[in-house]
Amino acid sequence: MTETALTVQQTARPTGFPTAGHFRFAESPVPAPAPGTALVENLLWSVDPYHREMMDGDFALDAPLEGRTLGRITASRTPALPEGEIVFHRQGWRTHAVVRPEEVRRLPHYPGVPLTAYLGVLGGTGLTAYVALTRVARLRPDEDVFVSGAAGGVGTAAGRFARLLGAGRLIGSAGTPEKVAYLTEQVGYDAAFDYHAGPAADLLAAAAPSGVDVFVDNVGGAQLGAAIGALRTRGRVARVGTISQYNTPDAPPVALDHAAVVERGLRIEGFLVSDHRDAQQELYDFAVPHLRSGVLRQDETVIDGFERIVEAFLLMLRGGNTGKILVRKGG
Repeated sequence: MTETALTVQQTARPTGFPTAGHFRFAESPVPAPAPGTALVENLLWSVDPYHREMMDGDFALDAPLEGRTLGRITASRTPALPEGEIVFHRQGWRTHAVVRPEEVRRLPHYPGVPLTAYLGVLGGTGLTAYVALTRVARLRPDEDVFVSGAAGGVGTAAGRFARLLGAGRLIGSAGTPEKVAYLTEQVGYDAAFDYHAGPAADLLAAAAPSGVDVFVDNVGGAQLGAAIGALRTRGRVARVGTISQYNTPDAPPVALDHAAVVERGLRIEGFLVSDHRDAQQELYDFAVPHLRSGVLRQDETVIDGFERIVEAFLLMLRGGNTGKILVRKGG
């Protein structure tokens, strides 16, 4: 085992898109676990859109960042965390972490399920999509669904889950013609559009001329306004994120048809997946059989080498990934 640990730290607050210059890699000796703790060597890291929001103030400068990660326990001083066990925890953006039992989740052992799934369709990404559809939007069979940012991790999971839940037509938006093709040819969307191709309301009207019942919103902005106009009576919006505004703090406010919200009895609800951790086993019960049968496929972009984690994060912010983006330990 290497004697040096690497940690990514944020060095300054960005205005607009962050750059590699907003981060640095810090070296230190590999920490030793104290009594009641264990040392984890991290193997897989998740970089997520919410990290961009945290860069504006939630992340302390010149200190280790946090993030979802999977790692193997290499030294333990507690019987609750046996050596060799692979665990989920939130001390990501570093090669090694010292954790207490209450800070980790031990992974279930499902034969045939790849490790990456526990940060993708079975992790926070999949849980977000599942909660959005089942607990927030309360999707019913044959209802039509629109997903913005549909080629990302949550968007691809939402499309695949919605199909398994019996949705009617699926409509998605993405940022390139290649991603649009991926959605319809690989993920199972019935229609999709490149949001750069024109006004969002016109593009959505062409893709869903009779409207939709549910909108899973990863983007906000003009697409949220367009979806409000397209929702049928008693339509629901599950607000997941606002990717369109993370790097554009001066973006104009969203133009919403507030009268339509009242007249059509629409519901708009945002949520944090951290408030729905009790749904984790429910997600396993739903998704694992489909994963093992091959009916549910993973959509992921995997970057090899911890030294490329900042590169992977910036790639994700620029829309350079398809599906969930992960960083895998090199070597």
